Amino acid sequence: MKLLIAEKPDQGLALVSQFKTIKKDGYIIIEPNKWFPKGGFCTWAVGHLLQLSAPEVYNPLWKKWTLTNLPLIPDKFQYEVVKSKWKQYQIINRLLKNKEVTEIIHGGDAGREGELIVRSIIQMSGVKKPMKRLWISSLTPKAILSGFDQLLNEEDTRNLYYEAYTRACADWLVGMNASRVYSILLKEKGISDVFSAGRVQTPTLALVVKREVEIEQFQSKPFWEVIASFMMNGKEYEGKWEKDNHSRLDEEEVAQKIVAFCYAKKAKISKVNKERKKYEPPLLFNLSALQATANSMFKFSPKKTLDILQKLYQKGIVSYPRSDSNYVTKGEAETFPQILEKLSRISEYSKLLPPPKNTLINNKRFVNDKKVTDHYAIIPTEQVKNPSKLSEDEKKIYDLVVRRLIAAHYDAALIDYTTITTLVDQRATFISKGKQLVNEGWRKVLVNQGEDKDVILPLLEEGEQGEVTKVNVKEGKTQPPKRYTEGQLITLMKTAGKFIDDEQLEKVLKKTEGLGTEATRAGIITMLKDRNYIEVVKNQVYATKKAKILIEAIDDNILASPEMTAKWELRLGEIGQGKASPATFMEQTKRLSMKIIEDATNKSKQWNFKDLEYEVKGKTTTKFTTSKVVGKCKLCDGDVIDKGKFYGCSNYKKNSCGFTISKFILGKKLTETTIKKLLTNGKTSPLKGFKKGDKTFSATLVWDEKEKKVSFEF
Repeated sequence: MKLLIAEKPDQGLALVSQFKTIKKDGYIIIEPNKWFPKGGFCTWAVGHLLQLSAPEVYNPLWKKWTLTNLPLIPDKFQYEVVKSKWKQYQIINRLLKNKEVTEIIHGGDAGREGELIVRSIIQMSGVKKPMKRLWISSLTPKAILSGFDQLLNEEDTRNLYYEAYTRACADWLVGMNASRVYSILLKEKGISDVFSAGRVQTPTLALVVKREVEIEQFQSKPFWEVIASFMMNGKEYEGKWEKDNHSRLDEEEVAQKIVAFCYAKKAKISKVNKERKKYEPPLLFNLSALQATANSMFKFSPKKTLDILQKLYQKGIVSYPRSDSNYVTKGEAETFPQILEKLSRISEYSKLLPPPKNTLINNKRFVNDKKVTDHYAIIPTEQVKNPSKLSEDEKKIYDLVVRRLIAAHYDAALIDYTTITTLVDQRATFISKGKQLVNEGWRKVLVNQGEDKDVILPLLEEGEQGEVTKVNVKEGKTQPPKRYTEGQLITLMKTAGKFIDDEQLEKVLKKTEGLGTEATRAGIITMLKDRNYIEVVKNQVYATKKAKILIEAIDDNILASPEMTAKWELRLGEIGQGKASPATFMEQTKRLSMKIIEDATNKSKQWNFKDLEYEVKGKTTTKFTTSKVVGKCKLCDGDVIDKGKFYGCSNYKKNSCGFTISKFILGKKLTETTIKKLLTNGKTSPLKGFKKGDKTFSATLVWDEKEKKVSFEF
């Protein structure tokens, strides 16, 4: 008999859905068939059933957090069963040791983590029976049976297990040692909290903190621009004054002089430059690109997108979700006409099909066997589903995947970009820019043209003459860098800190090793949220005070280097390909852990957090806890203090006073100075940057004595 071990219960049920079976508690009996001639069993893990043991398991002395115990380096790593999953582990263990079972089929997800989850359980059981590997990229009946027909040998995927196991052990080493050394040293400075640090999470956090500091230190400056309206032979258009490629002026007086000079003067078109650009259809989705797109369009967090995608995968309607590839093999491309034909029967897509091209077989932009590693791009399977039968969130993600495949069968989009140079009185230069869509191509499938705000210029020719009909000064202010969205943070991790907001730059992406993997990036961002390092408000990522403390303490330590972490990912990838030694990598990681401890200890002597305001969640206050008084309570005689995410009354425990003011109101972060004004004067200064829906507005916050709440005053 054969024993099939899946990674998750739903996956296990899907893998044996084509066979006659008998359901039991925690496993399924498979009746004899072509693929299981003597019958068999199917059971499953529930994600990670095992975890690497805690430090005190290796050495009881390591339970105490002291510098003298560092570095923590076990002689040999060991796994233990997660307590909540003990029952399922016992079921798998019993089946593995069943004398009737003569062969094991590893049916975990076809990726590094799936490899680790199932192999670790088998290894812990001590069973050494022959093993085959089921390796499939979709859960359609056809793909599953084809996978059983072409089972891989155990050694074919063994290196992926080595990579995943090495990754887990390296993360344990760096995480345990870095977290302890910084927590211990910061406690010595009066900041008592657990500061988790890690090989991937810390350089990712450093990028967020760097942007936060840039925003805080940015000093906005006013500038002035001169905008003129022209009339040329009955054709009207606008232009912006420019000199030496600069349009912004530092002094309003200069801008007004330009206005005075240009008013009602003759104008002439000195140059018309038209450039045609060709935009090929975007590549097929890998996980990072899909997460970034879903975040941009629907504000979905990367984890939410991955969770939805996993559900669609388990329903058999999309391919493997954790893919890092944008390409498919010729074999997959051969199924596209069938998929498109089925999609054409769905009203939502019928107007887009059939596409201009009926096959992609010879299109290397999408079909390239050499560029497909473990998995091909994320595509709809031949088990096409009408989106109307899915939940609202599932429909959105499925629609993105479907439209990306349809768009790949369309022609390139052609756009003419026009730049008009207008001279006023032969001296003042004005530039006008616009564009014209020549060929819609794939944009018919993916772009909503109603949202296109680019100016369409009238047909103008060099040498045309006319006059200035209107000219005025437009005042503006320089803006700080924008905070990252969660989708941009995924892209940032993928490109190792080099933010690239353009999927067309695949050559750059290909040469850049990222932070983490397709499978782990969403989890890292979730971890940063859970550990109170980042807050996400209106899809904008903010670094917390806790994050700033840790990154300031780490400074230029190798632990915060995106480039170095990216190189580690490259080495781990080479282990998965059998090109690098796990033992060598672990020796390097041990040395790195020791260096992290040494650097932190040396730098801690220069740390200075005297002006710090910080709150330790769920703990009594220390001298560094945020308890600074910012004003008097409007409901009682208490003091209003900073409580981390909000300002609240100090009498909460004494008389249950519920007075609070959030630090964020409609996407606007309120500073301590603003809160002080509100409590002292009953109102703030006019504030910009409140958001409601797509609209941004300015208002003054006032204390409404009658309603006993903060209100807007316009």
